[in-house]
Amino acid sequence: MTLRPLGRTGLQIAPLVLGGNVFGWTADEKTSFALLDAFVDAGLNAIDTADVYSNWVPGHQGGESETIIGKWLKANPSKREKVMILTKVGMDMGGNRKGLSERWITHAAEDSLRRLQTDRIDLYQSHTPDADTADEESLRAYDRLIQSGKVRAIGASNYNMEQLTRALETSRRLGLPRYESLQPEYNLYHRADFDSGLRELAIREGIGVITYFSLASGFLTGKYRSTADLGKSPRGGGMLKYFNERGNRILAALDEVSARNNAEPAEVALAWLIACEGVTAPIASATNMDQLQSLIRAVQLSLPDDDLALLSEASAPELPQS
Repeated sequence: MTLRPLGRTGLQIAPLVLGGNVFGWTADEKTSFALLDAFVDAGLNAIDTADVYSNWVPGHQGGESETIIGKWLKANPSKREKVMILTKVGMDMGGNRKGLSERWITHAAEDSLRRLQTDRIDLYQSHTPDADTADEESLRAYDRLIQSGKVRAIGASNYNMEQLTRALETSRRLGLPRYESLQPEYNLYHRADFDSGLRELAIREGIGVITYFSLASGFLTGKYRSTADLGKSPRGGGMLKYFNERGNRILAALDEVSARNNAEPAEVALAWLIACEGVTAPIASATNMDQLQSLIRAVQLSLPDDDLALLSEASAPELPQS
Protein backbone atom coordinates (compact mmCIF):
# COMPACT_ATOMS: atom_id res chain seq x y z
CA MET A 1 0.00 0.00 0.00
CA THR A 2 1.38 3.39 -1.02
CA LEU A 3 1.85 5.70 1.96
CA ARG A 4 1.54 9.47 1.72
CA PRO A 5 3.63 12.12 3.50
CA LEU A 6 1.81 13.96 6.29
CA GLY A 7 2.92 17.53 5.79
CA ARG A 8 6.63 18.02 6.49
CA THR A 9 6.60 15.73 9.52
CA GLY A 10 8.39 12.80 7.95
CA LEU A 11 5.41 10.69 8.99
CA GLN A 12 3.96 8.47 6.28
CA ILE A 13 0.25 7.79 6.37
CA ALA A 14 -1.93 5.27 4.55
CA PRO A 15 -4.70 6.81 2.39
CA LEU A 16 -7.42 6.12 4.97
CA VAL A 17 -7.54 6.91 8.71
CA LEU A 18 -9.67 4.93 11.14
CA GLY A 19 -12.01 7.15 13.12
CA GLY A 20 -11.97 6.31 16.82
CA ASN A 21 -15.03 8.35 17.79
CA VAL A 22 -17.14 5.17 17.94
CA PHE A 23 -14.88 3.30 20.40
CA GLY A 24 -16.63 3.09 23.74
CA TRP A 25 -19.81 4.46 22.19
CA THR A 26 -21.35 2.40 19.38
CA ALA A 27 -18.47 -0.10 19.42
CA ASP A 28 -17.76 -1.81 22.73
CA GLU A 29 -14.27 -2.81 23.84
CA LYS A 30 -14.29 -6.31 22.31
CA THR A 31 -15.59 -5.02 18.98
CA SER A 32 -13.13 -2.12 19.00
CA PHE A 33 -10.19 -4.49 19.55
CA ALA A 34 -11.30 -6.67 16.62
CA LEU A 35 -11.70 -3.63 14.36
CA LEU A 36 -8.29 -2.26 15.31
CA ASP A 37 -6.62 -5.63 14.71
CA ALA A 38 -8.21 -6.03 11.27
CA PHE A 39 -7.37 -2.43 10.33
CA VAL A 40 -3.67 -2.86 11.09
CA ASP A 41 -3.56 -6.32 9.53
CA ALA A 42 -4.81 -4.73 6.29
CA GLY A 43 -1.74 -2.50 6.18
CA LEU A 44 -3.46 0.70 7.31
CA ASN A 45 -1.63 2.70 9.94
CA ALA A 46 -3.39 5.75 11.42
CA ILE A 47 -6.03 5.99 14.15
CA ASP A 48 -7.76 9.29 14.89
CA THR A 49 -9.33 10.04 18.25
CA ALA A 50 -9.78 12.94 20.71
CA ASP A 51 -9.84 13.50 24.44
CA VAL A 52 -13.49 14.56 24.26
CA TYR A 53 -14.72 11.28 22.69
CA SER A 54 -17.38 10.35 23.78
CA ASN A 55 -18.57 12.80 26.43
CA TRP A 56 -21.83 13.44 24.54
CA VAL A 57 -23.08 10.02 25.68
CA PRO A 58 -25.05 10.07 28.94
CA GLY A 59 -22.80 8.82 31.73
CA HIS A 60 -19.58 9.43 29.77
CA GLN A 61 -16.96 12.02 30.71
CA GLY A 62 -14.67 11.98 27.68
CA GLY A 63 -11.57 9.86 27.25
CA GLU A 64 -13.53 6.66 26.57
CA SER A 65 -12.12 6.27 23.05
CA GLU A 66 -8.52 6.95 24.08
CA THR A 67 -8.89 4.49 26.96
CA ILE A 68 -9.97 1.66 24.66
CA ILE A 69 -7.15 2.41 22.22
CA GLY A 70 -4.73 2.41 25.15
CA LYS A 71 -5.94 -0.98 26.36
CA TRP A 72 -5.54 -2.33 22.82
CA LEU A 73 -2.00 -0.96 22.58
CA LYS A 74 -1.10 -2.51 25.93
CA ALA A 75 -2.50 -5.86 24.81
CA ASN A 76 -0.64 -5.61 21.48
CA PRO A 77 2.70 -3.90 22.20
CA SER A 78 4.23 -4.98 18.89
CA LYS A 79 1.59 -3.00 17.01
CA ARG A 80 2.55 0.35 18.51
CA GLU A 81 5.33 0.76 15.95
CA LYS A 82 2.90 -0.06 13.14
CA VAL A 83 0.39 2.67 13.91
CA MET A 84 0.27 6.41 14.29
CA ILE A 85 -1.94 7.75 17.05
CA LEU A 86 -3.71 11.01 16.21
CA THR A 87 -5.56 12.71 19.03
CA LYS A 88 -6.89 16.18 19.79
CA VAL A 89 -7.26 18.77 22.53
CA GLY A 90 -9.45 21.83 22.98
CA MET A 91 -13.10 20.81 22.93
CA ASP A 92 -15.12 21.45 26.09
CA MET A 93 -14.93 18.46 28.42
CA GLY A 94 -16.73 20.22 31.27
CA GLY A 95 -15.50 22.42 34.06
CA ASN A 96 -12.39 24.30 33.02
CA ARG A 97 -11.20 21.47 30.77
CA LYS A 98 -11.21 23.16 27.38
CA GLY A 99 -9.33 25.50 25.10
CA LEU A 100 -5.76 25.82 23.88
CA SER A 101 -4.07 27.56 26.80
CA GLU A 102 -0.61 26.43 27.85
CA ARG A 103 -2.12 25.15 31.10
CA TRP A 104 -4.72 22.98 29.45
CA ILE A 105 -2.63 21.68 26.54
CA THR A 106 0.09 20.58 28.99
CA HIS A 107 -2.39 18.93 31.33
CA ALA A 108 -4.52 17.38 28.59
CA ALA A 109 -1.50 15.88 26.83
CA GLU A 110 -0.51 14.03 30.01
CA ASP A 111 -4.08 12.80 30.42
CA SER A 112 -4.18 11.54 26.82
CA LEU A 113 -0.80 9.81 27.13
CA ARG A 114 -1.97 8.08 30.29
CA ARG A 115 -5.23 6.90 28.73
CA LEU A 116 -3.49 5.82 25.53
CA GLN A 117 -0.81 4.00 27.55
CA THR A 118 1.93 5.27 25.24
CA ASP A 119 4.96 7.53 25.56
CA ARG A 120 4.15 9.73 22.55
CA ILE A 121 1.36 11.18 20.46
CA ASP A 122 2.24 11.05 16.77
CA LEU A 123 -0.04 13.92 15.75
CA TYR A 124 -1.53 16.20 18.41
CA GLN A 125 -4.26 18.42 16.99
CA SER A 126 -5.97 21.59 18.13
CA HIS A 127 -9.56 20.35 17.94
CA THR A 128 -11.10 23.77 17.43
CA PRO A 129 -9.76 27.35 17.46
CA ASP A 130 -9.67 29.11 20.83
CA ALA A 131 -10.52 32.81 20.53
CA ASP A 132 -9.38 33.41 24.13
CA THR A 133 -5.81 32.16 23.63
CA ALA A 134 -3.15 33.62 21.36
CA ASP A 135 -1.62 31.27 18.79
CA GLU A 136 1.81 31.97 20.29
CA GLU A 137 0.81 30.56 23.69
CA SER A 138 -0.58 27.37 22.17
CA LEU A 139 2.38 26.87 19.84
CA ARG A 140 4.88 27.37 22.67
CA ALA A 141 3.07 24.71 24.70
CA TYR A 142 3.22 22.36 21.72
CA ASP A 143 6.90 23.19 21.23
CA ARG A 144 7.70 22.05 24.77
CA LEU A 145 5.80 18.80 24.20
CA ILE A 146 7.70 18.19 20.97
CA GLN A 147 11.05 18.99 22.59
CA SER A 148 10.28 16.52 25.38
CA GLY A 149 9.46 13.77 22.87
CA LYS A 150 5.86 13.46 23.99
CA VAL A 151 4.48 14.78 20.68
CA ARG A 152 5.94 14.23 17.22
CA ALA A 153 3.94 16.78 15.21
CA ILE A 154 0.93 19.07 15.54
CA GLY A 155 -2.15 19.72 13.45
CA ALA A 156 -5.25 21.90 13.36
CA SER A 157 -8.89 20.86 13.12
CA ASN A 158 -11.83 23.09 12.18
CA TYR A 159 -9.58 26.06 11.36
CA ASN A 160 -10.77 28.37 8.59
CA MET A 161 -8.43 30.00 6.11
CA GLU A 162 -7.86 33.13 8.20
CA GLN A 163 -7.20 31.18 11.40
CA LEU A 164 -4.80 28.74 9.77
CA THR A 165 -2.95 31.51 7.91
CA ARG A 166 -2.49 33.47 11.14
CA ALA A 167 -1.19 30.42 12.99
CA LEU A 168 1.28 29.62 10.22
CA GLU A 169 2.53 33.20 10.20
CA THR A 170 3.04 33.05 13.97
CA SER A 171 5.07 29.86 13.61
CA ARG A 172 7.27 31.42 10.94
CA ARG A 173 7.77 34.69 12.79
CA LEU A 174 8.72 33.10 16.11
CA GLY A 175 10.44 29.95 14.88
CA LEU A 176 7.83 27.73 16.53
CA PRO A 177 6.45 24.39 15.32
CA ARG A 178 3.75 24.82 12.71
CA TYR A 179 0.53 22.95 12.10
CA GLU A 180 1.52 20.20 9.68
CA SER A 181 -2.00 18.98 9.06
CA LEU A 182 -5.53 20.28 8.71
CA GLN A 183 -8.63 18.32 9.62
CA PRO A 184 -11.62 19.93 7.87
CA GLU A 185 -15.13 18.67 7.33
CA TYR A 186 -15.12 17.60 3.69
CA ASN A 187 -17.14 15.13 1.66
CA LEU A 188 -19.21 14.97 -1.52
CA TYR A 189 -21.97 17.00 0.12
CA HIS A 190 -19.99 19.43 2.28
CA ARG A 191 -17.49 20.98 -0.13
CA ALA A 192 -17.78 24.75 -0.03
CA ASP A 193 -15.48 25.55 2.92
CA PHE A 194 -12.48 23.49 1.84
CA ASP A 195 -12.91 24.31 -1.84
CA SER A 196 -12.97 28.07 -1.12
CA GLY A 197 -9.25 28.57 -0.55
CA LEU A 198 -8.29 26.09 2.17
CA ARG A 199 -7.28 23.46 -0.38
CA GLU A 200 -4.99 25.90 -2.18
CA LEU A 201 -3.48 27.05 1.13
CA ALA A 202 -2.77 23.48 2.21
CA ILE A 203 -1.17 22.60 -1.12
CA ARG A 204 0.92 25.78 -1.18
CA GLU A 205 2.16 25.25 2.38
CA GLY A 206 2.65 21.49 2.05
CA ILE A 207 0.12 20.74 4.78
CA GLY A 208 -1.47 17.31 5.06
CA VAL A 209 -5.28 17.19 4.92
CA ILE A 210 -7.25 14.57 6.85
CA THR A 211 -10.98 14.97 6.26
CA TYR A 212 -13.67 14.22 8.83
CA PHE A 213 -17.35 13.41 8.31
CA SER A 214 -16.01 11.85 5.11
CA LEU A 215 -19.30 9.99 4.63
CA ALA A 216 -21.48 12.90 5.80
CA SER A 217 -22.38 11.08 9.04
CA GLY A 218 -23.55 8.09 7.00
CA PHE A 219 -25.65 9.85 4.35
CA LEU A 220 -23.19 8.89 1.61
CA THR A 221 -23.53 5.21 2.45
CA GLY A 222 -26.85 5.34 0.64
CA LYS A 223 -28.84 3.80 3.47
CA TYR A 224 -30.70 7.04 4.17
CA ARG A 225 -33.12 7.73 1.33
CA SER A 226 -36.08 9.26 3.17
CA THR A 227 -37.22 10.31 6.64
CA ALA A 228 -38.39 6.73 7.16
CA ASP A 229 -34.71 5.72 7.33
CA LEU A 230 -33.72 8.12 10.11
CA GLY A 231 -33.99 5.48 12.83
CA LYS A 232 -31.29 3.30 11.28
CA SER A 233 -28.52 4.68 13.49
CA PRO A 234 -27.91 7.06 16.43
CA ARG A 235 -26.88 9.69 13.86
CA GLY A 236 -30.06 9.40 11.83
CA GLY A 237 -31.51 12.65 13.11
CA GLY A 238 -28.71 14.57 11.44
CA MET A 239 -29.72 13.42 7.98
CA LEU A 240 -32.60 15.84 7.41
CA LYS A 241 -30.32 18.56 6.02
CA TYR A 242 -29.29 16.24 3.18
CA PHE A 243 -32.82 15.49 1.98
CA ASN A 244 -32.99 17.96 -0.87
CA GLU A 245 -32.48 18.13 -4.62
CA ARG A 246 -28.69 18.30 -4.38
CA GLY A 247 -28.54 15.41 -1.90
CA ASN A 248 -30.67 13.28 -4.23
CA ARG A 249 -28.44 14.20 -7.17
CA ILE A 250 -25.35 13.08 -5.24
CA LEU A 251 -26.96 9.77 -4.28
CA ALA A 252 -27.98 9.17 -7.88
CA ALA A 253 -24.40 9.73 -9.04
CA LEU A 254 -23.10 7.43 -6.30
CA ASP A 255 -25.57 4.74 -7.37
CA GLU A 256 -24.50 5.04 -11.00
CA VAL A 257 -20.77 4.92 -10.27
CA SER A 258 -21.22 2.14 -7.70
CA ALA A 259 -23.04 -0.06 -10.20
CA ARG A 260 -20.36 0.52 -12.84
CA ASN A 261 -17.53 -0.34 -10.45
CA ASN A 262 -19.20 -3.13 -8.48
CA ALA A 263 -18.75 -1.17 -5.27
CA GLU A 264 -20.84 0.18 -2.42
CA PRO A 265 -21.75 3.90 -2.33
CA ALA A 266 -19.62 4.45 0.76
CA GLU A 267 -16.61 2.93 -0.98
CA VAL A 268 -17.13 5.20 -3.99
CA ALA A 269 -17.54 8.31 -1.79
CA LEU A 270 -14.27 7.52 0.01
CA ALA A 271 -12.44 6.66 -3.22
CA TRP A 272 -13.48 10.09 -4.61
CA LEU A 273 -12.02 11.76 -1.52
CA ILE A 274 -8.79 9.76 -1.70
CA ALA A 275 -8.40 10.91 -5.31
CA CYS A 276 -9.06 14.60 -4.52
CA GLU A 277 -6.13 16.94 -5.02
CA GLY A 278 -4.72 18.10 -1.71
CA VAL A 279 -6.40 15.39 0.39
CA THR A 280 -3.96 13.14 2.24
CA ALA A 281 -6.51 10.73 3.71
CA PRO A 282 -10.16 10.71 4.75
CA ILE A 283 -11.20 9.57 8.21
CA ALA A 284 -13.92 6.95 8.38
CA SER A 285 -15.20 4.86 11.27
CA ALA A 286 -16.67 1.38 11.50
CA THR A 287 -18.74 -0.35 14.14
CA ASN A 288 -18.63 -3.87 12.71
CA MET A 289 -16.37 -6.01 10.55
CA ASP A 290 -18.49 -5.68 7.41
CA GLN A 291 -18.12 -1.90 7.57
CA LEU A 292 -14.38 -2.16 8.14
CA GLN A 293 -13.94 -4.48 5.16
CA SER A 294 -15.83 -1.93 3.09
CA LEU A 295 -13.37 0.78 4.20
CA ILE A 296 -10.48 -1.42 3.14
CA ARG A 297 -12.08 -1.98 -0.28
CA ALA A 298 -12.42 1.79 -0.67
CA VAL A 299 -8.65 2.17 -0.39
CA GLN A 300 -8.22 -0.42 -3.12
CA LEU A 301 -10.81 1.18 -5.43
CA SER A 302 -9.42 3.31 -8.26
CA LEU A 303 -12.20 5.16 -10.04
CA PRO A 304 -11.91 6.09 -13.73
CA ASP A 305 -11.52 9.79 -14.48
CA ASP A 306 -15.00 9.94 -16.02
CA ASP A 307 -16.57 8.64 -12.81
CA LEU A 308 -14.57 11.06 -10.66
CA ALA A 309 -15.75 13.91 -12.89
CA LEU A 310 -19.37 12.74 -12.68
CA LEU A 311 -19.24 12.75 -8.88
CA SER A 312 -17.59 16.16 -8.78
CA GLU A 313 -20.17 17.62 -11.12
CA ALA A 314 -23.13 16.11 -9.28
CA SER A 315 -21.84 17.37 -5.93
CA ALA A 316 -20.90 20.87 -7.06
CA PRO A 317 -22.44 23.43 -4.67
CA GLU A 318 -25.54 25.21 -5.93
CA LEU A 319 -24.82 28.47 -7.74
CA PRO A 320 -26.74 31.55 -6.57
CA GLN A 321 -29.68 32.55 -8.75
CA SER A 322 -28.95 35.57 -10.95
